[in-house]
Amino acid sequence: MKNRIIYLLIIVGLLLSYFQSPGLAKENRHSSSLKETQDLNNLRELAPRVFIDCRGCDRDYFREHITYINYVRDRQDADIHVLITDQPTGSGGREYTFTFIGQKKFEGKQYTLVYNSRPTATRDDIRRGQVEVLQRGLFPFLLETPLSDYIYINFKERLEPTSVNDPWKFWIFSLSLEGNFQGEESRKTRSLEVNFSANKVTPEIKIRLGFSGEFDRRKYIYEEETIKTASDEKNFTGMVVKSLTEHWSAGAWVEAESSTYRNMDLYFTVAPAVEFNIFPYSESTRHQLRLLYRIGLIQNDYNEKTIFGKLKETLYNESLTTTLEIREPWGSMSASLEGSHYFHDFSKNRLQLRGFLSFRVFRGLSVDIRGRYERIHDQLSLPVGEASLDEVLLKIKELQTAYYYYFSIGFRYTFGSVYSNVVNPRFGEIRYRGWR
Repeated sequence: MKNRIIYLLIIVGLLLSYFQSPGLAKENRHSSSLKETQDLNNLRELAPRVFIDCRGCDRDYFREHITYINYVRDRQDADIHVLITDQPTGSGGREYTFTFIGQKKFEGKQYTLVYNSRPTATRDDIRRGQVEVLQRGLFPFLLETPLSDYIYINFKERLEPTSVNDPWKFWIFSLSLEGNFQGEESRKTRSLEVNFSANKVTPEIKIRLGFSGEFDRRKYIYEEETIKTASDEKNFTGMVVKSLTEHWSAGAWVEAESSTYRNMDLYFTVAPAVEFNIFPYSESTRHQLRLLYRIGLIQNDYNEKTIFGKLKETLYNESLTTTLEIREPWGSMSASLEGSHYFHDFSKNRLQLRGFLSFRVFRGLSVDIRGRYERIHDQLSLPVGEASLDEVLLKIKELQTAYYYYFSIGFRYTFGSVYSNVVNPRFGEIRYRGWR
């Protein structure tokens, strides 16, 4: 009898457990899920706000692979301003410098990391490497937030650095060939472009050699008239630069050119040069102020007799170029002023001013300004005679001018939500100038 009572109690307990546990389990699961959602929402609110300041970076890729931060569209809203600058390397790749600038609660903190892409790197390789560097740079900031409880370290074993045995001695070669063919009833064009380069860049020396050729043929049909044009440009450029100190460099240029447009059968020049950089070269990704002086020997052989009655001549010239480049959190700018003249006649001179400025005026508003201006008094290769209407309209020959200018200005204003965390690729991007 006692055993029966025990069995009966066990059965009743199992029945009660069967009918009550689903509701309890469901309630527990709901409570756990709600708490997890609340925790995630709190983490999202506590996550640092990051502004990615980079030209040409794949920001959508960053958002997809670094999801634990808040992306903002203006640096003034950010806790961390990531400034990404780049410059070419001797191997043909690019060096990306990541400067992590703390703002607001991270004020005073700043870190710099560098990523070097290979010359054969695809766009996907580059953005993967950039994501890795971004995550490493964000790590010190995340340690000061509640997100630090969710961080774990995965150490990848690396080989000890050793000296490199390079059979190419740091030389990089590149060859390209491109043909272009276009046509319709009233016009046809075909062109061929050839490029070859050989470069060697080390901290001590920089050598760049390059050849390019462009061959263009065009045919236009208007009513009963047919116009055919031909334009050939061939150019070889060589440069050698020796690093002297953190501020001084010395080297030389050599250049040879043949151009139907410039009336040049052969243009040849060799010019030693010296350069002084007010800022250390090691800081070149952020700012440079360079003064470059060149003095050169020039040999000109012309296709046609020039307006000065020359078919060939030997000349000497000199030039001084000042270049300023700045990349800061407020924006970037570059400006170059160059003056040159021939020694046989100082009135044969040229003054060139180029500039670019991109800056953020205030939250959401940025302005881009580009410009170029030249005072031209050194067109020694102009041929005798007037250019035909075809040559003028089709830009087959260089024309006499005392100046050249170019100017553009544009602005962009963005407003609304400060966040930009979401990626949605559906339907692609809107094409503002029609659907073609």
